[in-house]
Amino acid sequence: MKIYVGNLSYEVNEDDLRQAFEQLGQVDSVSIINDKYSGRSKGFGFVEMPSDAEGQAAIEGLNGKELKGRAINVNEARPREDRGDRGDRGGRGGRTGKPPYGGGGRGPGGFNKGGHGGGGGAGGRGGRGGGR
Repeated sequence: MKIYVGNLSYEVNEDDLRQAFEQLGQVDSVSIINDKYSGRSKGFGFVEMPSDAEGQAAIEGLNGKELKGRAINVNEARPREDRGDRGDRGGRGGRTGKPPYGGGGRGPGGFNKGGHGGGGGAGGRGGRGGGR
């Protein structure tokens, strides 16, 4: 069973998480998710346990418990949503800066259905449409 563990303190490492879960059953793997730029923990991770019964016991036994100063959230992990090719996102809007590049901020672009780009900021240009 794959288990989501959230609200982790930045001081918690994979060994700490493994030790907490091993008190309630066998642990196959532990991973704490880190930011790809800073390398710092994002405050959540996953634990895999071979037995659903032990996994459920861990969820019930550890959800809301304190680990290094923070009450952790422990739930059964949901499958990742298919993020697709992300081709239907709109543009970000106009560029910022001095003319002739536009002096405004970003327009209301992003996540527009049908491949329509976002609007430009004051003096900016609209974004490019997505790939649909």
